[in-house]
Amino acid sequence: MANPTTEQHGLTEHSHGDVSKGEPVVPQSSRGDRFTSYDVDAFEVPGGREEDWRFTPLKRLNGLHNGTAAAGGSASVDVKESPEVRVERVARDDKRIGEGGVPADRVSAQAWSAFTEATVVTFPKETRTTSPTIVTVTGPGEGNAAYGHVQLRAEAFAEAVVVVDYRGSGTYADNLEIVALDGSKLTVVVVHDWADDAVHVGAHLAKLGRDATLKHTVVTIGGSLVRVSPTVTYGDKGGDAELTGLYFADADQHLEHRTFVDHAVSNCRSNVVYKGALQGEGAHTVWIGDVLIRAAAEGTNTYELNRNLVLTDGARADSVPNLEIETGEIEGAGHASATGRFDDEQLFYLQARGIPVDQARRLVVRGFFHEVLQKIDVPEVRERLEAAIEAELQAVGA
Repeated sequence: MANPTTEQHGLTEHSHGDVSKGEPVVPQSSRGDRFTSYDVDAFEVPGGREEDWRFTPLKRLNGLHNGTAAAGGSASVDVKESPEVRVERVARDDKRIGEGGVPADRVSAQAWSAFTEATVVTFPKETRTTSPTIVTVTGPGEGNAAYGHVQLRAEAFAEAVVVVDYRGSGTYADNLEIVALDGSKLTVVVVHDWADDAVHVGAHLAKLGRDATLKHTVVTIGGSLVRVSPTVTYGDKGGDAELTGLYFADADQHLEHRTFVDHAVSNCRSNVVYKGALQGEGAHTVWIGDVLIRAAAEGTNTYELNRNLVLTDGARADSVPNLEIETGEIEGAGHASATGRFDDEQLFYLQARGIPVDQARRLVVRGFFHEVLQKIDVPEVRERLEAAIEAELQAVGA
C-alpha cells in the first residue's frame, strides 16, 4: 500500500454559459449549475484554462476539442451476446437515445452530433443473462478520427454483465449511455486497451431508476491520451451506484478520469474507488471526483476515494475529490485522496523474509490493485488485467 504524501479536498469552480447566444462564460458556484447541451456550437472551444480542461493537454487531442479532427475513418462496434439479449443499430432519432444523459462538454457534444449510427444493447425485462455480453470497439486506425455512440439498456428487473473493450488505433470520441430501469442490476466493465498512438475522449452517461443497481468499473492501461468522464444520475429512490477504476500509466501517457455523481433524489447510495499507478518520464494521471448532494436528496449515503502509487521519478498524479452538500439530512458523506511512493516498511518486511526486492515491489503493487481487481466479475477479464499489470512492472525491471 502506498505511503500517502499529499491530500487534496475542496470545491472546484466550473464555467457555464451559452456561447451561441452571446452569454458570458462565468464561474459556477455549484457543480449542479454545469451547462449541458446536445449542440456542439453551444460550448466554447476549450483554451486550457477552464476548470474542466486545465489538466488535459489540448494539443494532444488531435482536434477533438475544436472541431478540426477529420472524421476520415470509421470505428467498428461488434457485440457478442447471449440469446436473450437484443442488439440494434439505430439512428439518432430513436426515442431511446439520450435517456442516459446530456453531453456536458464540447467533445461529448461533438460525438453526439457526428455519429451516424448508434448501437443499442437491450437486456429484456425480468431476464438474467447466462453469460457476459462483450462489446468490442475498434478504433478507426492510425491517422484517422471517428465518433461513436453505444447504449446499454437494462429493462425493469433485468440482470446482466457487460464488458466494453476498446482496442486499436486512431482518434476516437464517443458517448456510452447506461440506462438501468427500475429494479435492474447491471454490471459494466470498460477496458481501454488501446494501441500506443490512440487518443480517446469518452463520456459515460448513466441513469438509474428506482431501486436499480449499477456496478461500473473503468480500466485504463493503453493509449497515448485517454480521458473518460463517467456521470451518474438518479431518476428515483433506492438507486445504488458503485464506481471503481484502475489505471496504469507509462512514460508519456496521459490518463484522465473525471467522475460525477449527482444525487438529486432521496435515499440513494454511491461509492467511488479509483486506484492508479505511474511509471516513466512524463507519465501523468488525473482523477477528478465530484459528488453533489442536492437539497432534495435526503438520506444519501456516499463516499469517494482515490489512491495513486508513483513507481519512478518523472511521473505525476493529480487527484482532486470534491464534495458539495446542500442538505444536512443525509446518512453519510466523505472523500479522500492520497498519492505516494512505495512504503519502505512494507518492502523491508518482505525483504527481511527472503523475498528479492524486485519481487517485493511486484507484490506491493498487486496488493495495491487487489481491491479493484476482485470487483471485476468476469474471470477472463480479471486474469487479462493481472497479466497486463505484471507486464508493465517487468518492462521497467520493477
